[in-house]
Amino acid sequence: MINLLERKIALRYLFTKKKDGFINIITTFSFLGITLGVAVLIVVMSVMNGFRTELINKINGFNPHLKVFADQADQIDLRKLSNKAIQKISDDFFLSNSGEAVIIHNSYTKGIILRGYLKDDFKKLKVINNENFFGNKSISYNHISIGKELSFILNVDVGDKINIISPSSVMSIAGSLPKQKSFIVESIFESEMNEFNQNIAFLNLNDLEEFFDYKKKHRYLEIFLKDPKNIEEKKQIFQNVFEDRLVNSWADLNQSLFSALKVERNVMFIILSLIILIAAFNIISGLTILVKNKTRDIAILKSIGVQNRSITKIFFLVGFSIGTISTFAGIIIGIIFSINIESIRILISSIFNVSLFPEEIYFLSKMPSEIEPLSIFIISLFSIIITCLVSIHPAMKASKLDTVKSLKYE
Repeated sequence: MINLLERKIALRYLFTKKKDGFINIITTFSFLGITLGVAVLIVVMSVMNGFRTELINKINGFNPHLKVFADQADQIDLRKLSNKAIQKISDDFFLSNSGEAVIIHNSYTKGIILRGYLKDDFKKLKVINNENFFGNKSISYNHISIGKELSFILNVDVGDKINIISPSSVMSIAGSLPKQKSFIVESIFESEMNEFNQNIAFLNLNDLEEFFDYKKKHRYLEIFLKDPKNIEEKKQIFQNVFEDRLVNSWADLNQSLFSALKVERNVMFIILSLIILIAAFNIISGLTILVKNKTRDIAILKSIGVQNRSITKIFFLVGFSIGTISTFAGIIIGIIFSINIESIRILISSIFNVSLFPEEIYFLSKMPSEIEPLSIFIISLFSIIITCLVSIHPAMKASKLDTVKSLKYE
């Protein structure tokens, strides 16, 4: 434990006199460096958390939370959906299927993924019920719903015809030819994700099965949950019920994307942590100079019976105080900036007349930010541990000073 005398002396050394100006400068740089490092880390982690949450929301707005796949033998037993555990966490269930095809319009050719839904199920999809949807909120036979980006690329509008070529073939006089069919554009959707808008289109499920020669028993089951959080636990509930089927979550189907985001987040944390590390090493310089300047004080303290352990604690407390105060200052600044990040973005954009975070590129109306308490705790703990470690050596060096020699050369 640190006693009252040790605390008072440490506090006195922390706020040194004007004659020790150089020490004050080093202390100030250490304080500002750690504060800046902690604040920047919190802001960057909050923005990346916000991006991740927005991305998850957009993916879940277009895709099911869970998907139960059929096998070649028999169809999914829908009676299992009456299970109480499933009913408790589920919001809705859709039967669907999908296939890859080639879309042709005028001279343009593009590969595309076709998804099939029954008419009543199609109306319930989130992407169909947002304000940017244009056209009939149904999916009729021989009709198709395409994304906004794809409609621009093809230069088509609602009511126009487009041709789709299936990988499956039909026999003709000329031999085996790819199956081709014309569809009328019934609606245009906007998912706010360019990849979905360009590469996915919707058909009536019966239309899709006929086009790809699928059987009804090969339909898979899409599940939308009341709350998509803790997805792995809820996936396991469905896996236990549909034990003979493959159950995938939205996280499984987008694993590579979120793995890349996780790696990027970790790399950013490591790089920005170097700011704190460099600033913390200034504490070593500051404490070393402080020990040298306070040689006479240390000798006097030892001569009146203060133990080496107390000397160590005094100088360690100086370094620890700098690290702790600057860390908490960084936390406050980081949280304030994270909460007001959108206002700061607008201010910087207006002052320098530049477009920061353009909506047409990121498909977000504002810069997202999500403060995560665990991230703040980890950053704070890292900062304080680093400052503690770098304070140990100069503190121990202070306790090992020779009292007689110190007084002799003063």
